[in-house]
Amino acid sequence: MTDAIVVEGVRKRYGDTDALDGLDLRVGRGTVHAVLGPNGAGKTTLVRILSTLLRPDRGRVEVAGHDVLTRAREVRRRIGLLGQHAALDEELGGRQNLEMFGRLYHLGARHARVRAGELLERFDLADTGRKAVKQYSGGMRRRLDLAASLITEPEVIFLDEPTTGLDPRGRAEVWKAVRSLVGGGTTVLLTTQYLEEADQLADRIAVVDHGQVVAGGTADELKALTGGDRIDVVLRDGGQLGAAVALLPLARPEVSVDVDRRLLSAPATDRMKVLAGVVRALEEAGIEAEDVALRRPTLDEVFLHLTAGGDPGADPGTQPAPNPGADRGPVSGPDSGFDPVKETA
Repeated sequence: MTDAIVVEGVRKRYGDTDALDGLDLRVGRGTVHAVLGPNGAGKTTLVRILSTLLRPDRGRVEVAGHDVLTRAREVRRRIGLLGQHAALDEELGGRQNLEMFGRLYHLGARHARVRAGELLERFDLADTGRKAVKQYSGGMRRRLDLAASLITEPEVIFLDEPTTGLDPRGRAEVWKAVRSLVGGGTTVLLTTQYLEEADQLADRIAVVDHGQVVAGGTADELKALTGGDRIDVVLRDGGQLGAAVALLPLARPEVSVDVDRRLLSAPATDRMKVLAGVVRALEEAGIEAEDVALRRPTLDEVFLHLTAGGDPGADPGTQPAPNPGADRGPVSGPDSGFDPVKETA
């Protein structure tokens, strides 16, 4: 089998609301698959179903080759689940926490002790194994929590926004740990509110909205949906934004404007030709640019384009060029995930 997770036509309804509406998803073995979507998109419900915490109303779901309904016990033996908040005893040391989890999973005292030592080494926590968890940094806590979810060496692990609230150093530490997991053959399904996280870690990304997968693919494939490369121009004088838009050799409706940042952004299908044309036009008009750059679309732009119906090239907080003073509507963000439950046995 090449797929660790198979979801076909899954539906789940709460009262009059369809949390999942015929959702389909496949996750390859030994890969990281990110799930992105706005609040209420169905991510929480999906992960609960995959981890056997919730029954679907209709459809087929298999995890690690086993049906989540008819062989739920076999599924639980093969999965790990990491919630948003560390499921650790703050007063115990790192080693004591891991040994406790091992005993809860019926490993036996000696096996639990050996496994705890292996995981402390694997996640660069060996020197802190006796320190109380309440003295750990945020990144250390998450790495220890991740280690605890691996006590039983699961084939598949579900990570619910694993770096929420961490500083950049802590996030980098967790990213390194996740890459180590996949290097060892573990399959990871990741929900995240950080689009950069999906860009950094995921082999494939599924964008979920209104209970369905509205787009899927690699980060590059999704970015291509917004129309390819873009050119960003930051002006020294924000008062010249209107004049600069009129000069750009591009279709006006496709140019987005961020007044606060003095930024213009537009498609650049022919990268070098567009770049040269923009620079020449600004120089001839005496408009001074502080910065001009070509770039690929970001996942933020893809997310907004697919789930909010906005301008595919507009950054969060930007406005379309024809009406720079227009009111800005609300933008939905990824939801906060599900309750912190660890279910691996």
